[in-house]
Amino acid sequence: MLHYAVVFFVIALIAAVFGFGGIAAGAVEIAKILFFVFLVVALVTFVIGLVRR
Repeated sequence: MLHYAVVFFVIALIAAVFGFGGIAAGAVEIAKILFFVFLVVALVTFVIGLVRR
């Protein structure tokens, strides 16, 4: 999931360089959402791992 966030971030950077503002904004939003979903899933997995010990 973090991989997809990075991919959309790179797409946003490339689109911004070429002047496609709408595409860049959309890709940034998708990257943000995927990054925060990754953080939540990683945190939940970490807590579950601590509880199972």
